Amino acid sequence: MGAFEYRQAEEIRDAFSTHGVRYLFLGKSGAILLGFPDTTQDADLYVEKSSENGKAVVAALQEIGFDLSAEQAAEVERGKDFVQIKSGPFDVDLIFAPDGIEHFEDAWQRRVEVEGFPVCHPDDIIASKQAAGRSKDKESLPRLISFRDYWLQNRK
Repeated sequence: MGAFEYRQAEEIRDAFSTHGVRYLFLGKSGAILLGFPDTTQDADLYVEKSSENGKAVVAALQEIGFDLSAEQAAEVERGKDFVQIKSGPFDVDLIFAPDGIEHFEDAWQRRVEVEGFPVCHPDDIIASKQAAGRSKDKESLPRLISFRDYWLQNRK
């Protein structure tokens, strides 16, 4: 798959809105929507964990063109901590329990709206990357922190 693109974020936003999904863009895809100058290979979505929301996610992804197996649909509906989906027009990681963020509702209250995109606050994106502790996250943390500081100073 190629790099995550803005039009993919629009497809997610529009389908998830139609189906009433509660979610937030997280990770680099979220940071990119805030203006972070980088690339990523997939859309990272922090999804509120509930059966109703999970069913809405499945319907929205199918509308976009994802071919979910019965097992994947069941994992999404029950809110498995992490579901990676590569059976669609682009790659999506659904995260129901991200490292470094305790409760969806707390992140929802801190969210940033960008052109109709619900995005995790940069502090939450950074906290998640720090808690995950992967080498690729550690490598990007200084740039994300610098971006966050710039973003906070230049918000309108």
